[in-house]
Amino acid sequence: MKDSTTGTNLSLKIGRFYDSITTMTIPVEVKKIISSLKDAGFEAYIVGGCVRDFLLGKNPKDWDVTTNAKPEEIQAVFPDNFYENNFLTVTVRTGSENKGIEEVEVTTYRLDAKYSDKRHPDEVRFAKTLDEDLKRRDFTVNAIAMDLSLEVDNKNKIIDLFLGQKDLKSKIIRTVNNPEERFEEDALRMLRAVRFATVLGFKIEEKTKEAIKKNSVWLEAVSKERIRDEFVKIIMSDRSSEGIELLRDLGLLGFIVPELLENYGVGQNKHHIYDCYTHAIKALEFTSNKNFNLNVRLASLFHDIAKPRVKQGDGKDSTFYNHEVVGAKMTFEILNRLKFPKKDIEKIVKLVRHHLFYYNVDEVSESSVRRLVKNMGAENMEELLQVRQADRIGSGVPKAEPYKLRHLKYIIDKVSQDPISAKMLKIDGKDIMDILKIKPSPKIGYILDILLGYVLDDPNKNKKDFLESQVGKLGEMSLEYLEKVAKKSKEEKSKLEIKNDEMTKQKYWVT
Repeated sequence: MKDSTTGTNLSLKIGRFYDSITTMTIPVEVKKIISSLKDAGFEAYIVGGCVRDFLLGKNPKDWDVTTNAKPEEIQAVFPDNFYENNFLTVTVRTGSENKGIEEVEVTTYRLDAKYSDKRHPDEVRFAKTLDEDLKRRDFTVNAIAMDLSLEVDNKNKIIDLFLGQKDLKSKIIRTVNNPEERFEEDALRMLRAVRFATVLGFKIEEKTKEAIKKNSVWLEAVSKERIRDEFVKIIMSDRSSEGIELLRDLGLLGFIVPELLENYGVGQNKHHIYDCYTHAIKALEFTSNKNFNLNVRLASLFHDIAKPRVKQGDGKDSTFYNHEVVGAKMTFEILNRLKFPKKDIEKIVKLVRHHLFYYNVDEVSESSVRRLVKNMGAENMEELLQVRQADRIGSGVPKAEPYKLRHLKYIIDKVSQDPISAKMLKIDGKDIMDILKIKPSPKIGYILDILLGYVLDDPNKNKKDFLESQVGKLGEMSLEYLEKVAKKSKEEKSKLEIKNDEMTKQKYWVT
């Protein structure tokens, strides 16, 4: 069997790179699958990304096994399984409660025939050997297998036909054999190359990189769902901004978010030191450094995406009126095109739409902040403030959270708190009138104030039966007495409100 690129005999490469690796913990469930297949007379190896992570000293998120057993033979060995695909993969349920090991994919050695649509093989055929199976994989670092049956000095053996270990050591992403053939088979592999380079902190080998640049248009043949999944993994990596820049450099970004390319080189006004594209990249970088969630990362990347379309003038006095409104519409179109879930689209669009809120201490009223909270939803305010922080850092300012932003957090917290009032009580004025059989009068207000005082002292007293029992007793008191006691309750309530406000201020270092 020959390597199509070098002509090297693969059996010789096995001999050269059949190396031992330091023992790490392999889950018992995975070992059991391997041994069960071998006991049934089949070959079985751990393979792919889990071996790559293993060699890098990382705990694999999931485990994959390859075997010469046919799918029906795998099912016979492992009755608790499901098999619902055309790629010879049987998912074995292990019964484990450990994350990533509850299910293990076991795939028959396979050969992929021609990929006419650059998305799926026209035909999937059984391969006879592990060598053939490894040869059809995407990148050298993912084409490594581990043999648990061969141990030397308590170390497992690996099978590396394509110098994957060398590329791991050199931090290189390289296709198995001819890159154009690999990408023609499945165009998504071009995007996967960027994802692996971004997540692992590797570089893409030059021939692989040139093949991507040359054939980037093939990405148009890939389903939006598959593109979205790879794009999200890039965005959620620690080096997300580097990933976006790599997509742009390789000519792939235009087939994912072409709107971002409109921002490239577009200058801004006196409030920014970067062009629109760099500003977005810097904002995204901040969200990755802070480990913010996907919604915040995408909103930070897209928050100013409409600026080139609404720009008026040039230089330091240029303007971008309504860019947040136009940007929200563009963000909806982008996310909808990439088939994001509707609930995520709604939230991210809101973050883009409202990211430009105005706030200066002593200039903006509590009522306007209350309207902002209403528009965004109290549950989304923290994410909105995170986008604002990313926007600031992307503009080139040194601090993500100045005093006025901390003060805004204090006001948001303050207006979001339940007001201390008789509305908190489990009974109301009508209940009191029914119990005492009286018409509306000042007496009802006094009694509610007194009951509120009871509850503020002990929240456990806010029960309807207890409050009703107290209404009967208070109803027998004179109006003058009730007024005096109610006044005292109001004073205690005022003290509590002041104390709560001081505690809220301290929370945000606001004076």
